[in-house]
Formats: sequence, C-alpha cells, structure tokens
Amino acid sequence: MASALAFVAVLLAAAAAATSPAAVAATTLTIQNLCPHPVWPLVTPTSGQPISDNTARLDPNSLISLAFPPTPWSGRVAARTGCDAAASPPAGCETGASPPSTVAQLSVHGGGDVATYSVSLVDGFNVPVVVSPQAVGGGQCPALGCVVDLNCDCPLGQRFSDGAACRGPPEYFKGRCPQTRTTPGDVEPVPQSCRSPGELKVIFCPPTMLTAAAAAAASDMLIRTVVASS
Repeated sequence: MASALAFVAVLLAAAAAATSPAAVAATTLTIQNLCPHPVWPLVTPTSGQPISDNTARLDPNSLISLAFPPTPWSGRVAARTGCDAAASPPAGCETGASPPSTVAQLSVHGGGDVATYSVSLVDGFNVPVVVSPQAVGGGQCPALGCVVDLNCDCPLGQRFSDGAACRGPPEYFKGRCPQTRTTPGDVEPVPQSCRSPGELKVIFCPPTMLTAAAAAAASDMLIRTVVASS
C-alpha cells in the first residue's frame, strides 16, 4: 500500500510540473541618456503592472535599470525633455509627455519567452531612440530605431514647440529612419525573433547603430546589434 501511495504521489508531482508555467529568464529594462541635455523617462505599461514611478531624471551619460516582472508585460518608453527641474514628479515638460514624441514599444515574456520591440514614430518625434537587446537566449535580436535628429530638417508646417519635436509626415520619417514604424501597419525590413534577452536597452540620442563585429571593439557607450545562435 505504501509503495502504491508513493507511486501516486510521484505521478501527481509529475503532472503538476507538466502543467506549471515554464520558467522565464529575468529581464532588465535599462534606459540610457546620451543626449546633451537631461531627460525624464516615461515608462507606461499597456499590459502588466507599472515598473517605474516616472520621477527619475537622467543627466547626460547616465542610465537607470528597472526590473521587468516575470510575467508577460508590454508598454511604452518615451523621453520627456525640458521639464521643470524643481518639480517632482516632472512637470511642464516641453516634449515627451504627450505627442509628438518618439516611443519605444516593448513586450517581454511572451510565448516561448519571446521579447518584441520597436521604435514608433507614429505619434511623431522628439529625440533619437534605439532599442538594443543584450545577453539574448537565442533567435534574431537586431538593434532597431533611429539615430538621426529628425527635428533639424522637419518640414515647417510640422514643427512643434519651437522645433523641439516634429509631427511628420510619415514618409519624411521613414526615408531617414527605415528601422522604425511610421504608420500603424508599418514594420521594420529586418527579421526579429528574440528569445529570453537578459536586458532590453533603450538609448536616447545614440551615436550610431553598430554591427555585432564592430561593437565588439567599441566603447560600451555604443549600442550593439546582436544575432544569437538558434
């Protein structure tokens, strides 16, 4: 009888293990400011719990790291600029608190622990942004985004806040930053299937987009394109 009960217990434990959620890799959101001015990151969840109180100020060449929950999470990251430095939470921001603004769209811990990400200019542009996955578990994980200051040549009728942001049009954005999404149905012309990244790095005002080979010899201040073995 004892051996039969032990056998049943083993079967129940195996069944519980089979039906329990698969473990996911811990993933960190790192936000780095390489702009020559302060920014106030705005992290807004669209699915899942808030991961930031959105009060942090990032001075030039500084960064902040936030932990994603171990459950599915998606949201948006934008850079607020020209905020009242004495206010907490940030107030009176010149750009980024509302459109037009550049938006990094992130989603982690999807099926198969896949992360998806993009840089959207659908709502306009305020600062260059790139998303770069790090410490990936497999798949194709290209750096995506825009390193061009689109405010410089923004069409006159599309300029916002004395030239601190640009409303478009989409063809102006896409022609200069093809690795972004400029309309609701737009996608980047590169494959993406990124599994279990240890970090998603959102970089404001990145200096360049590098290949993996070039990045290996470059400063840590530069972003990388990572293609992991399957």
